[in-house]
Amino acid sequence: MAAALPLAVLVLLLLGPVGRGHAEPPRDTLREELVITPLPSGDVAATFQFRTRWDSDLQREEVSHYRLFPKALGQLISKYSLRELHLSFTQGFWRTRYWGPPFLQAPSGAELWVWFQDSVTDVDKSWKELSNVLSGIFCASLNFIDSTNTVTPTASFKPLGLANGTDHSFLRYAVLPREVVCTENLTPWKKLLPCSSKAGLSVLLKADRLFHTSYHSQAVHIRPVCRNARCTSISWELRQTLSVVYDAFVTAQGKKDWSLFRMFSRTLTEPCPLASESRVYVDITSYNQDNETLEVNPPPTTTYQDVTLGTRKTYAIYDLLDMAVINSSRNLNLQLKWKSPPENGYVHYQPAQDRLQPHLLEMLIQLPANSATKVSIQFERALLKWTEYTPDPNHGFYISPSVLSALVPSVVAAKPVDWEESPLFKTLFPASDSSSHFVRLYTEPLLVNLPTPDFSMPYNVICLTCTVVAVCYGSFYNLLTRTFHIEEPSTGGLAKRLANLIRRARGVPPL
Repeated sequence: MAAALPLAVLVLLLLGPVGRGHAEPPRDTLREELVITPLPSGDVAATFQFRTRWDSDLQREEVSHYRLFPKALGQLISKYSLRELHLSFTQGFWRTRYWGPPFLQAPSGAELWVWFQDSVTDVDKSWKELSNVLSGIFCASLNFIDSTNTVTPTASFKPLGLANGTDHSFLRYAVLPREVVCTENLTPWKKLLPCSSKAGLSVLLKADRLFHTSYHSQAVHIRPVCRNARCTSISWELRQTLSVVYDAFVTAQGKKDWSLFRMFSRTLTEPCPLASESRVYVDITSYNQDNETLEVNPPPTTTYQDVTLGTRKTYAIYDLLDMAVINSSRNLNLQLKWKSPPENGYVHYQPAQDRLQPHLLEMLIQLPANSATKVSIQFERALLKWTEYTPDPNHGFYISPSVLSALVPSVVAAKPVDWEESPLFKTLFPASDSSSHFVRLYTEPLLVNLPTPDFSMPYNVICLTCTVVAVCYGSFYNLLTRTFHIEEPSTGGLAKRLANLIRRARGVPPL
């Protein structure tokens, strides 16, 4: 019994005081947000932001335990003495003319720019090693960054966090415009989230839906920020952002209405248990488009107004930490519908399906006199299957002509006539009354040049393969089917007999 007392005291000392005081508050926090914005063009933009803040100086403190902040990125900050890191992968181009200004702009492809601490002696070496490590973390081609595509800007890329100085010799910037963004880049990006894609807003990050969009951009931003108002100490902030633009007419089958399930094929069920804030913001600002108004379901409990990008916006707020937001079925499917007054006609749009049906666009419009109307359609060129190319693919592919049907006002009021007694050409222009006549016009077919592969390469491969097969097959067939016979040596011919006669006459032995 006496030997058990020191052991119990030792265990209590290791565990610390029990029942006294409070546990030390966590030094890191996570906030997740989703902003859904109906765009002026009718598309829908969704912007995710996961912000992790860690009250620790990674470059001065020896950190061995990571809770929310990714260990892979924390070790990069310490090893390469990083001040700031900004990395983005973008597929597509943000069309400001039709979608308005974006929250976060990024170029197509991969972009990387880094500020190093002034303690780094060889910036170029650290830059090269850092790009190689990031290439492995995000499964990207960042290892192709070298001196041929690296620059040191002096005005465009200022530090976004705390900065004691702006010596641009510690800044490096590079872009890989041909970098293709795919699921291999999204998967490691999601693994950096504290809840991965298991809970919270990250459950909506379904790869097949995120890449079936008009625009896709994911980024990682690391910077130091002030920990308190007087900025006596610093904290590290990691912001993971993802922006996508959905074609509402395609996802909603020709309508501008949308919902979370229609866009992401999933709904929200619960917040991330590690998050201190989990909210969804829906832009319900009236754009005064054809006197339309927005209807959001379920109705928001609170709204928020602010000036964003120079425009006053109104947002509906859904707090996932509020148990009243998630209903009894543990399902939150936000829906937005456009309410508009009845009209004589809606634009009718039927999206195409690959190799099943073409696009159909019908518009009923009233044109003023002496006016011009321009209709433009955005499209992307894609590679077809090799069996779908015509014998002359370099000639291009034809698109069916457009049809213009109109009721043209009559200049002269026509008298009602008997169609049976009128000339034949009168029956070609039927009209319901004498005030207008019906006209149908057709445009020219459109010739579009699509990307065409080099068909000579398969031809060369086929010829080479056939030649090799023919030579090999012929040789083996010859060896397998040929029969060999052993011939006995002959006694000699006429020349040999004549030679022996001559040798006998001379007294020489015969051959």
